[in-house]
Amino acid sequence: MRSWSGTWLEPELATLTDSRFSDPDWLYERKLDGARVLAGRDGGDPVLWSRNHKRVDASYPELLDALAGQGERFVVDGEVVAFDGDRTSFAKLQNRMHLTDPRAARRTGVRVFYYLFDLIAVGGVDLTRLPLRTRKRLLFECFGFDDPLRYSEHRRGDGEEFFRQACERGWEGLIAKRADRPYRGGRSRDWLKFKCVSGQEFVIGGFTEPKGARHGFGALLVGYFQGDELRYAGKVGTGYDEKTLRDLRARMERLEKSESPFADRIGEREVHWVAPEMVAEIGFSEWTADGRLRHPRFTGLREDKPATSVVRED
Repeated sequence: MRSWSGTWLEPELATLTDSRFSDPDWLYERKLDGARVLAGRDGGDPVLWSRNHKRVDASYPELLDALAGQGERFVVDGEVVAFDGDRTSFAKLQNRMHLTDPRAARRTGVRVFYYLFDLIAVGGVDLTRLPLRTRKRLLFECFGFDDPLRYSEHRRGDGEEFFRQACERGWEGLIAKRADRPYRGGRSRDWLKFKCVSGQEFVIGGFTEPKGARHGFGALLVGYFQGDELRYAGKVGTGYDEKTLRDLRARMERLEKSESPFADRIGEREVHWVAPEMVAEIGFSEWTADGRLRHPRFTGLREDKPATSVVRED
């Protein structure tokens, strides 16, 4: 084990698969519909980072309060969520994600919880070379889990039955992880996503004008990167409330450009093109044969992922 230097470590990311399996060498955790957050402390106050290394302390001040009682030196990985009933809701979490005033975050009345699923370092010692099963045991032993801190429980083996139960309960899916592997930054096949519903991040490349009584905009034009090219995935016209329509229009107007950022020809009329910098979470039923989204619905904006990293998940 190495001494922990406190330098930034890129979080490990899961790869989507449609192959469900059961294996005693794998651990299966609930896939949460929230925001990935790494937390650390090195003798001073705890800090929170998003997946793309942005400080998000102001959005979740109650998590800092809870982490302040968990030891002097540590780095943990987890997911911040809000609930709508007994289901995690990314849409509800939107009310907290983009706030920069801790007082405003508390005033929203949206309760958040931090599900910890990995211990990267503790007491100044780097744990990334240890197998996952050992890191999770140490996480459970070293931390106290009272709300808003929660331990991300897992099952060993029996992934197919757990996945069936997850879908029946309305969960987003499962994350399957190799129990004997170290923690590696970046996309990995040691971590796999079993999704009950389709959905992923897309880059906003434009929007259409609203029609009738609608305000803001009509639909978002979204895509994903294939190499250096932004490929068109379709338009998304549902999932917005009035505030979202107004706020998104204002943000997109600041990014307007004269030419399309897409590599594909777009046949829509009254389109405003925008620089491909904003990332949206989109739910949909399936991909069509011509590479378009069927029944897409806007869920929320993501600030924790750079646009250039958005690719089609197959």
